[in-house]
Amino acid sequence: MRRAPTILHLDMDAFYASVEQAAKPSLRGKPVVVGGIGPRGVVATASYEARVHGVRSAMPTAQARRLCPNAAYLSPRFTLYRQVSETVMELLRALSPLVEPLSLDEAFVDLEAGGVAPETAAVRAVGARLRRDIRAATGLTGSVGLAGAKMLAKIASEQAKPDGLVVIEPGTERELLGPLPVRTLPGVGPATAEALRRGGIHTVAETAEAGEAELVRLLGRAHGTGLYAMALGQDDRPVVAERDAKSVSVEDTFEVDLTDRTRVRNEVLRLADRCVERLRAAGRSGRTVVIKVRNYDFSTLTRSETLRGPTDDPAVVREAAVRLLETVDTTGGVRLLGVGVSGLADFTQEDLFAQIATEREAAQHAVTAEPEAQEEREPVLEEELPRRWHPGLDVVHEEFGAGWVQGSGVGRVTVRFETPWSAPGRVRTFAVGDPALRPGEPLPLLGGPDQSSAPAIRPKSDSPAADGESETGEEISSR
Repeated sequence: MRRAPTILHLDMDAFYASVEQAAKPSLRGKPVVVGGIGPRGVVATASYEARVHGVRSAMPTAQARRLCPNAAYLSPRFTLYRQVSETVMELLRALSPLVEPLSLDEAFVDLEAGGVAPETAAVRAVGARLRRDIRAATGLTGSVGLAGAKMLAKIASEQAKPDGLVVIEPGTERELLGPLPVRTLPGVGPATAEALRRGGIHTVAETAEAGEAELVRLLGRAHGTGLYAMALGQDDRPVVAERDAKSVSVEDTFEVDLTDRTRVRNEVLRLADRCVERLRAAGRSGRTVVIKVRNYDFSTLTRSETLRGPTDDPAVVREAAVRLLETVDTTGGVRLLGVGVSGLADFTQEDLFAQIATEREAAQHAVTAEPEAQEEREPVLEEELPRRWHPGLDVVHEEFGAGWVQGSGVGRVTVRFETPWSAPGRVRTFAVGDPALRPGEPLPLLGGPDQSSAPAIRPKSDSPAADGESETGEEISSR
């Protein structure tokens, strides 16, 4: 335990929802929910305006809609979230070489390793300056906790929410922790909390009073001993700059159970490609391919295959995923599919046999395919992969410029045309196949159309009259 609160924990406030509010002027001050928007979706983040209605992360989206029907429900835009996260992480790296990211919106920082004096006044000043710098660079707010241990710094940042700073002075740990619920401690999930509850333990103070021997009896030696130290406020875990990922995976939950075997196979192929994209973006390769299948009755199966060497070849991962799928019975209906790669490495060793098989299959297909069959296949692909306009998606219209999808259905798509630096924009509706409308790229949260990093997107109808219209847009749809 340190004698000064030199470990900083930053947690961005309602990160995904806050980014969406910053990017969409019409949503500022209104409830926003980001996550899966279908009937089987799950809330990733809810804005504070939505939380007052009871909406929480990991809640089914259907339940959130019942609690807060007037919120804007948006699909995640991880490309933008990663861009904003990298800006924040760069600010943290300027404070210290020891930065431990936990997710896109959360990280520990060892200020002592960055040369900050081990004094409360000094670290408090650093925390306050960091919050100002984050707001200046991104327009967003973050909460900062400072303490002598990682566990305490995280608790402090939680108490600081939203947009605050809390310092836990060394020596005051047990007084602070005592009345908190036992779930506050790291490693205490629902199962552990239930085991402690059966033993009459509900708070951190009661956990400490129970003693190490009783906790070992209830939870086992390793877990019991560690939990007792945490309850006393003791946490000597260091800030680790490099957290090595163990796997990379993607998964999708479907609004309607998939029963068609060809559709299931195509979804696995699509997920395999997305998984490889993430793998390559991280500069990694993997040796073991894993598929996850959740059936209509919520039973979940996983199958894995270990290759001869690590790879980042999409053809190899696709072929392995399909082989694994052949061992699973999906006739009852599939609710969720996932593809992952584990056994990560920084180099690749091509699976030559898989490549040969893929090339042989492609060559045979080229020989047997007739021109007429190729011509007939093109419209079929169009029907299988229609353009889907998810709420929140960035779009560009040839006449009206940049905007985002507010909703779609019955062959129509509704778009609100606004930018992060504009007034709330005008809403317009188009046919889903309108050739003038296309997916766009996220715009920077700060600056303006003249900012060097901003895409050069300007509406053709850029006139004072159009500007006047933008202030009279309709209210945001809840769908």
